[in-house]
Amino acid sequence: MNFSLAFSFFLGITDPLKEPTAASDPSGLPISIRDLRSLVVRPIYASERERWDSLMREHHSLGFGWFAGKSIKYVALLDGEWVALLGWATSALKVSSRDKWIGWTEELKSERLPYVANNSRFLVLPGKRVKNLASKSLALSVRRLSRDWATFHGHPVHLAETFVDPSRFSGTCYKAAGWLCLGTTRGFGYHSGVYRHHGQPKTVWVRPLSPEARKILSDPSSPPF
Repeated sequence: MNFSLAFSFFLGITDPLKEPTAASDPSGLPISIRDLRSLVVRPIYASERERWDSLMREHHSLGFGWFAGKSIKYVALLDGEWVALLGWATSALKVSSRDKWIGWTEELKSERLPYVANNSRFLVLPGKRVKNLASKSLALSVRRLSRDWATFHGHPVHLAETFVDPSRFSGTCYKAAGWLCLGTTRGFGYHSGVYRHHGQPKTVWVRPLSPEARKILSDPSSPPF
């Protein structure tokens, strides 16, 4: 792969030689009554980064600044129209229910934590409400996540995780997409190298990306890739 092609992949362009133009909706139907057969989820192109960031800042309850560490930003398109955004980033350092479920030692966790990705942001765009859109977008993103992570960052991921604020959301779309709820956090957040108590426990959800995910993460004899 030449330098310009490799750099394009680094920026998040899956096909840097053929970037699609904006598509119009051929059906002419309102978003609320279209079906999801044409739904596509893909990493954003470099030229779309500013739009993705701006929409996330404006419409997500947590806003958006940047992702620390490795990340991939996805867009879900229905008949070529942006309908949802997903952001994946490096995993949380310490989650007791997740760590207990995986069953890894602290030493092995420090080695294999990079093989867990966190769904740090998920946004269905305003006015784009349609039945099952959230769960289908999530499922399509998860289906390609490990392969994309290997393309962009050089190794796969074996587990997806996320945190849901139960005072705002029940996690219905995660449950519908096959995720497991492991319990709740203790209400601490990690900022600037320090854990601080914010008093807002989150529910912890995980989704194995392969049948052997737990074994790969917890068994020293199982190679991570």
